[in-house]
Amino acid sequence: MQPRHSNRELYFREQVVTTRDYVIPFVEQLIPVTENTRVLEVGCGEGGNLVPFLDRGCHATGIDLSESKIEHARQFLQDHPNYGRLTLLADDIYNLDEVKTGSFDLIILRDVIEHIHDQEKFMHFIRKFLKQEGAIYFGFPPWYNPFGGHQQICSNRILSKLPYFHLLPEGLYRFILNTGGETPEKIDALLEIKETGISIERFERILKKTNYSIRMKRLYLINPNYEIKFKLRPVKQWKIISAIPVFRNFISTAAYYVVTTKH
Repeated sequence: MQPRHSNRELYFREQVVTTRDYVIPFVEQLIPVTENTRVLEVGCGEGGNLVPFLDRGCHATGIDLSESKIEHARQFLQDHPNYGRLTLLADDIYNLDEVKTGSFDLIILRDVIEHIHDQEKFMHFIRKFLKQEGAIYFGFPPWYNPFGGHQQICSNRILSKLPYFHLLPEGLYRFILNTGGETPEKIDALLEIKETGISIERFERILKKTNYSIRMKRLYLINPNYEIKFKLRPVKQWKIISAIPVFRNFISTAAYYVVTTKH
């Protein structure tokens, strides 16, 4: 397990940098991010992704199931000059009331959609919070990529660096995790990711079925987040690879999308 998975402040800082340097510039190719922008982040964790939006004076709302992560977010962000424009909620997204929250210009899900059960249901639900001209940003690791199973969170040093073994049948995967000394809680978490992990093709099928339009799409050979994590410069996926269904999942470490609803 990498230090960033136990040091939440380090993870928070990594989120700040990647969202500031890569996510917002990507989104702004379609919509401006200004002090008038209302942003909702689903699965906000400690709130690092929201900092660059607060820096621009946006009205930002973050929601996460984890009360401890929301409490950390409050601690990390309490001294931000635009803290008064921030709303943090420890709750299930399905409990959110669009009448009370209002609608948003931008909804972001960064490394979140691959953890959500029944993604089709979620896509139908979340559109009620989107303004008519609003957009949703998704960033996620395609399931079949070398670490699409998030096995880097393993405590076992070998398993945390072992690519692709999350693609093994569930029984064998569980056996290896158990043999490697992972806790039952960690094993359950990794098996849940195996259940909800999403490929590029399935994500696009869900978008089509739930009536969304892909406005921008970018695949990365080297994830932008690896710059702050591993000092590796991001590399966009080669166009010829990006066009090959299924295979592109195995060597793309990140997928960025901006989508809008069809009217």
